[in-house]
Amino acid sequence: MTTLNLIGAGRVGRTLATLWLRHGVFEIQDVLTSSLTSAQEACTAIGAGTGVASMQAMRPADVWMVAVQDARIAEVASVLAATQASGATRPIVFHCSGAQNAGSLQPLADLGWRTASAHCILSFANVAAAVLQFGGTACALEGEATACAVLESAFRAIGGQCFRVAGEDKVLYHAAAVFATNFLPVLQSVAEAAWTRTGVPTHLLPQLRANLLRNAVDNITRVGPAGALTGPAARGDVSAIERQAAMVQTWDAPSGDAYRALSTLALRLAGH
Repeated sequence: MTTLNLIGAGRVGRTLATLWLRHGVFEIQDVLTSSLTSAQEACTAIGAGTGVASMQAMRPADVWMVAVQDARIAEVASVLAATQASGATRPIVFHCSGAQNAGSLQPLADLGWRTASAHCILSFANVAAAVLQFGGTACALEGEATACAVLESAFRAIGGQCFRVAGEDKVLYHAAAVFATNFLPVLQSVAEAAWTRTGVPTHLLPQLRANLLRNAVDNITRVGPAGALTGPAARGDVSAIERQAAMVQTWDAPSGDAYRALSTLALRLAGH
């Protein structure tokens, strides 16, 4: 079976390794994290693998997954390249960053390794939940062609829906994911802070949160973003938008800036 080494075994690494193990895609081999103890704990959670204390202790593998924070990818690639020898096997190495492309792994490409990136558009807030939710997840692949082909097969085996992204488009691609997911909690927190400031009882906030978010998601899913748009922007009521923007700006300047910027986008979406 194809062997897989993991460098980094946080929520993303554990989720993917668990799924690949369960579906017989990869043999989980060596796992390196911030400490030997955490590496061993990761192996226990995954259900396979051998925790190691250093890159030098990692055995050769067919595929290497670098599932570390974005800021550490280039450093890990440099250290890994210094511990490995070039050869005829040309292992595959990929990272899981949404914003960085395969160029972050250039020291390994210089050794003849096949480099790629693979980003899954899924919230990995909880490993157990992510394992259950993974089926149907969109997976963006970028990098060397044969590496992407192997990864596409691996992700499809666990239910991923793969597509290709050009290396130069990775930053914009990831910014789109931030718009779709990361900003929603921020906007909700602003709304709840404003409601609290105006006297909405705190005990009503969870109900408002659940109902409004659920309805918004249902509407977007059913009729798309433009059809789901409501409020002054949907009506083209620019004067109402400006009054509200001024009031929000007085209450909290960054929120006022966000209100104006988002209203501009909402007006464009509504065709006004």
